[in-house]
Amino acid sequence: MTEPTVTTLRRWSDRLPRGLGHVVDVHETDSPAERRRRRRVSAGTLLAGTGLLGASLSTRPGSRPFYGLTFATALTWITGGLLSGPLQRGWIENRARMLNRPVVVPVATGVATFGVFCAGSLVARRIPVLDRAVSSALDFAEGGSGPVVLLTTCANGLGEEVFFRGALYAALPESHPVATSTAAYVLTTVATRNPALVLAATVMGTLFGYQRRATGGLQAPLLTHLTWSTLMVAVLPRVFRGGRHRSGAAS
Repeated sequence: MTEPTVTTLRRWSDRLPRGLGHVVDVHETDSPAERRRRRRVSAGTLLAGTGLLGASLSTRPGSRPFYGLTFATALTWITGGLLSGPLQRGWIENRARMLNRPVVVPVATGVATFGVFCAGSLVARRIPVLDRAVSSALDFAEGGSGPVVLLTTCANGLGEEVFFRGALYAALPESHPVATSTAAYVLTTVATRNPALVLAATVMGTLFGYQRRATGGLQAPLLTHLTWSTLMVAVLPRVFRGGRHRSGAAS
């Protein structure tokens, strides 16, 4: 290669982000009093949000009670997160050790994880318990007006990240915050009584937790969550139902 080519490749290589296991060296810690406040607010918010989430998914998809409870759940997460104290946006570090706000990488991660879930949905169609669970979850994506469904999805994605990767993560002890915040996220989803949603929460909650740890803030998991969830409600129903119809026709 010519020297200019090598220089160009090195420049582009330096712009690539460091791995998810790398933690940005930016530390902003709470005082003991602030940590106690976060814990009190987070505990109350967790109980209220979990109850509302379970109630919302016990209603008829697309009904007024469903939308009312869904927006109430999102508002609970957001309000609790904001009342807990200051929330950090976070940084992403490239190989040249330059810090930038995470935007492109989190969005690309959301698209990639959606692709994995699309492939997984085709496998789930062959497992009766998962087929029923995914179908039940998709009923809520298909049960109402498209724009309203998308709005509720984004509102809850925003709320969950503000609370779970914002307030709750910051309130936890420094040892094992990823595992602890993910466990709380998964246990909250158990209230839906849907194994497909619990499985998705386990996978994505772990990813969001590592993004939070690596960047020191909630912007990366928030953008990944919004990208992934938007594609899940807008595209996955057609992939899942369409794939099943083609399979049935072929048999």
